[in-house]
Amino acid sequence: MKNKVTVEEWVARFEAAGLDGEGREKWHRLFERENPEGHQSFLEWLGLPPGEIAAIRSRFA
Repeated sequence: MKNKVTVEEWVARFEAAGLDGEGREKWHRLFERENPEGHQSFLEWLGLPPGEIAAIRSRFA
């Protein structure tokens, strides 16, 4: 079993659960508002570079 999940795999899971782009944006906003440190940690876990993480977080802050 691998320890990493790619962004593409994560998006595929969201889509399989019925979350479209708007739903994923809502999820990010909620995560950022309720647990900003956890959101940061999650994005790091996905292996996103710092600049992309900062852009995502500022978009949904």
